[in-house]
Amino acid sequence: MNVFEVRGGNRLKGEIQPQGAKNEALQIISAVLLTPETVTIHNIPDILDVNLLIELLGEMNVKVRRTDRHTCTFQADDVNVDYLHSADFKKKSGRLRGSVMLAGAMLARFKKAFIPKPGGDKIGRRRLDTHVIGFEKLGTRFDYNQEDGFFHLTADKLQGTYMLLDEPSVTGTANIVMAASMASGTTTIYNAACEPYLQQLCKMLNRMGAKISGIGSNLLTVEGVDYLGGTTHTMLPDMIEVGSFIGLAAMTQSEITIKNAGINDLGIIPDKFRQLGIQMEFKGDDIFIPEQESYTIQRYFDGGVLTIYDHPWPGFTPDLLSIVLVTAIQAHGSVLIHQKMFESRLFFVDKLIEMGAQIILCDPHRAVVIGLEREQRLRGITMSSPDIRAGVALLIAALSAEGKSIIQNIEQIDRGYQQIDTRLQALGADIKRSQK
Repeated sequence: MNVFEVRGGNRLKGEIQPQGAKNEALQIISAVLLTPETVTIHNIPDILDVNLLIELLGEMNVKVRRTDRHTCTFQADDVNVDYLHSADFKKKSGRLRGSVMLAGAMLARFKKAFIPKPGGDKIGRRRLDTHVIGFEKLGTRFDYNQEDGFFHLTADKLQGTYMLLDEPSVTGTANIVMAASMASGTTTIYNAACEPYLQQLCKMLNRMGAKISGIGSNLLTVEGVDYLGGTTHTMLPDMIEVGSFIGLAAMTQSEITIKNAGINDLGIIPDKFRQLGIQMEFKGDDIFIPEQESYTIQRYFDGGVLTIYDHPWPGFTPDLLSIVLVTAIQAHGSVLIHQKMFESRLFFVDKLIEMGAQIILCDPHRAVVIGLEREQRLRGITMSSPDIRAGVALLIAALSAEGKSIIQNIEQIDRGYQQIDTRLQALGADIKRSQK
């Protein structure tokens, strides 16, 4: 079992560049199945989830040429559709929730798809209803086969229609958009997700020949086309990494410059960290976070305690609530963290409390953080990473703590953050990957 051994207390300094966006990558790489022509993708994050998806495409007979660790050319001109119904696919894709993203492209081009029960984070129920209901409205038949453990989706043809999504699911919207891109007629999707990563997918599909309008809004119109061609696409920087590095700098009293941060696509993320009292400067597309001895959480104008909660874009992403929570530990003041979307994502706070944080877990969705104001440091402990984002929050806590911490189950962190140990070592962090 691989672990991180962390000795905290070092003030870090230097430059770090965010990887390509994980959540964008899973959509974009799945979309290569929509065309028999070549698709070249740049700025691919070198992480477990993405590499597993690329491996799955290779098993499907998609030709994959990896120019380097961050650039791939794909050609899906001889896809083995039956592989998606194999025990090998079920085993591999069961480890990766992102494998559900293959369904929309497969339905669009081949009129059938298979979805195993999803894997991924253990952060609560993550339902597939939005995907399936959208596929059904486009004319897909849906059955669950208990014997093979697959959801079977088939369609004689896909027909455009109007649909109002029950939730603005990013992956659900992406899957439906891919399926609708080659359906007959026009599909109107209301209450669609509008995250930058979804916008990136729509722009890529339009370059391939799709006809999608309303990009960036919650009302998408997709005019189906008969054929999609090849293209070249470059992924955005990962906004979750950017937020993680901002929180890391504040907690460790470090001076860090985040290079090529994709500031125009960060939405309100910088503002939420400023509400915690964290200073930052934009220099071109770089974010400079100066060394701060202290930072004070803002209050509302009426004196009320600040609440930070997740909300569909352009609201605050749920993937950064764990980072905001851990960053608030050493602040002046208090904040209520309200995690609305996933009922198990705050359960890692027991480890932070064991380290000395003052946190009240109100229920599975809400926690109050009472800042320590640097009056005492966290202490190193042994802990386990329950999911990607909580794992990095624990890593930030360990880097700011006194003494040695051991973080187990770091495969969860590797799923979302490429070579995080060596990149942080370059800033001066005392972190070592070892086997226990």
